[in-house]
Amino acid sequence: MTHPVPMIKHVSKLLAFLSIAVLMLLTVALAPMFSQAESGLTSAAPAAVAAPAAGSQAVVAMAQKVPVSAEEISLTFAPLVRQASPAVVNVFTAKNVASRVTPMEQLLYGVAPQGSVQNSLGSGVIVSADGVIVTNNHVIQGADTFRVVLSDRREYPAELLLADERTDLAVLKIDAGKEVLPTLAFADTRAVSVGDLVLAIGNPFGVGQTVTNGIISATARTDVGVSDYSFFLQTDAAVNPGNSGGALINTKGELVGVKTAIFSRSGGSVGIGFAIPSEMVKRVVDAAVNGGTFVRPWLGLAAQSVSFDIAKTQGLTRPIGVIVTEVYPDGPAARAGLRRGDLVTAIDDREVFDEKGLKFLAAVRKPGELAKLTVLRAGNAQTIDVRVEPPPGATEADVVLLSDASVFNGARVIELSPRLAEENGLDPFSKGSGIYVHSVTRGTISRNYFRPGDIIRSVNGKSTKTVKDLQSALAKGGRSWEIELERNGRTVKGTVRT
Repeated sequence: MTHPVPMIKHVSKLLAFLSIAVLMLLTVALAPMFSQAESGLTSAAPAAVAAPAAGSQAVVAMAQKVPVSAEEISLTFAPLVRQASPAVVNVFTAKNVASRVTPMEQLLYGVAPQGSVQNSLGSGVIVSADGVIVTNNHVIQGADTFRVVLSDRREYPAELLLADERTDLAVLKIDAGKEVLPTLAFADTRAVSVGDLVLAIGNPFGVGQTVTNGIISATARTDVGVSDYSFFLQTDAAVNPGNSGGALINTKGELVGVKTAIFSRSGGSVGIGFAIPSEMVKRVVDAAVNGGTFVRPWLGLAAQSVSFDIAKTQGLTRPIGVIVTEVYPDGPAARAGLRRGDLVTAIDDREVFDEKGLKFLAAVRKPGELAKLTVLRAGNAQTIDVRVEPPPGATEADVVLLSDASVFNGARVIELSPRLAEENGLDPFSKGSGIYVHSVTRGTISRNYFRPGDIIRSVNGKSTKTVKDLQSALAKGGRSWEIELERNGRTVKGTVRT
């Protein structure tokens, strides 16, 4: 009888020998690859790209790098967050709202009107050690009281210094006594590029201070529709409700922008958030602490974007710039020598693609400063310096209440001007001259005939360029008025008798 053990031993020896031989062969075959990967050579990469099916895994292995030191393993944004986060605050607002009780309910049930308080929450950024804080206008809009909570949970009442709806920025001030508060310095957003790392700090959904990271996804977004001066930075750092007014910072801990909006169908972050660049934030803050009024500089021109077809006629290889369509008489652009048909490709060496971008880049300059416009005229490039100025004419402070016995009784009117047009988002070029109906008082006769936004062109055949022109025409009108006005872009004519 034979014993199985000796046979098993011989087989085991044979398998062991074969295994060693295979390992030696594999070592010889793979040695060049490991040598290249360890030494960091890249000459093998093109061969791998040429034959992706056979070498794609090798390319991935070569691209990856294993941390080789404790410092590389422990890389973190924590020091940056510790430096910047104390300057980001929570902004709480309260608005007193009276409950709606009809006179009949008061009479029948003895129900008296009772007030309620509506609260809202947003974020803000301390930009001055004496307590100046910037946030979004929509965070504080309509509120009666403001309260700021610091990152260490201290609370302070806040005073509103400035609220600007058109830029969607507001500036608050708290009194922390002699304490020097932490601040964020303004970054130079002219140097911001797509791909730059950024951190978003705020208080989403009221859960407490939260930090998210991402990159700059795009710059100069002008089609967002959040404000009239649209020129936003886009980021994929998670931004949610409650983040409004919070900080978007770079890796130096500087304020790149103030978060203002997200694109979302659900209300939550989908990786498309927008921030107001710090250069505009700085202009508004400077205005708030030096007089309390933000004056938008004005170029005195209207323009339209360049299409691909227009670019070809101008000898351009791609659509860029804006075509000047109107130049306001004796405005800054006219005095500098700009003409209709000029193609403005850049302002202060920054490319423009639409009128909103042009307006923004002009508005970040202070009134009286020079803006350098790169202009293409008849195929020749030239530089024209335009001194930006406040738009001329009447402002909302010049509104006049008409209280005579005419059909205009109860209407608040003002002369149409470039400044009024800028403040109300109107087009002074297409509107021409006239009297702008600012508002209409309830319960007055004017309520039956006029709406806010109407532009009165003439009364009884007399052109109404000034409020005095209108008042003079009304004084001679008796009880019948032939009125020509513009409403929503349409001309309306009619006779009103009272």
